Amino acid sequence: MKVILKKILVPFLVVFLWWITVRCFEVNAFLFPSPEKIFAAFRRLWEKDILQVHVYTSFMRAFRGFSLTILVAVPLAVLFHSFKGFFSYFDGLIHFLRSVPPLAMIPLLILWFGIDEASKLALIVLSCFFPIFLNTLSGLDNVDKKLLVMGDSLDLNRIEKIKYIMIPEAAPSVITGLRLALSNSWRALVAAEMIAASSGIGFMILDAEEMAKTDVVYVGILTIGIMGLLMDKFFLMILSKLCPWVEGVTHE
Repeated sequence: MKVILKKILVPFLVVFLWWITVRCFEVNAFLFPSPEKIFAAFRRLWEKDILQVHVYTSFMRAFRGFSLTILVAVPLAVLFHSFKGFFSYFDGLIHFLRSVPPLAMIPLLILWFGIDEASKLALIVLSCFFPIFLNTLSGLDNVDKKLLVMGDSLDLNRIEKIKYIMIPEAAPSVITGLRLALSNSWRALVAAEMIAASSGIGFMILDAEEMAKTDVVYVGILTIGIMGLLMDKFFLMILSKLCPWVEGVTHE
């Protein structure tokens, strides 16, 4: 109970100060609507099933892009680690590509893939790839060499060493990369939806801005933050079952 109170104390104080500021000072209600007005907008959108539709659309887009990136980035990191000599020639290209913000690629992605789901999926993959790839590669490179020697003494082949030694030892770095990528996927998707979409939270925010519905804009922003928090906590819950030996996963 004490842990829950500690987590909700600061958000409660922020909302309370927000309410006091709106009530006690001459604040422009259009620019800074009261918590009551925002809650009323949230309830209105919820009762009409508008918010649920946008949240579901955004979540499914983020989930597909994030899952696809894992299937590409993790095996590629293992491949790079296994053949360091050959793939060292790609270091310059990798550092160049990681320096390019994925959002800068939106115009090209729209030209290449159109304004349908493919361009949004590509943007999510670009946003998620390097956090997963680089953290997985770093974790594999820092595996204790003594454990690999022990694997040799047990006559483990290359695949078995990767499965039973390297991946479990690299798990903390991999998890860090996955959490960063999960956050990146959500932010990049919402940005993409604000540029080219007909549904999703980003579209809802942009549409509300054009219709001068500031309270709905605030609802969208708060929904993004809440969804990001819930996704991270749910992800950690899954990881605590899959990787119980990783310090920190089971204690958040």
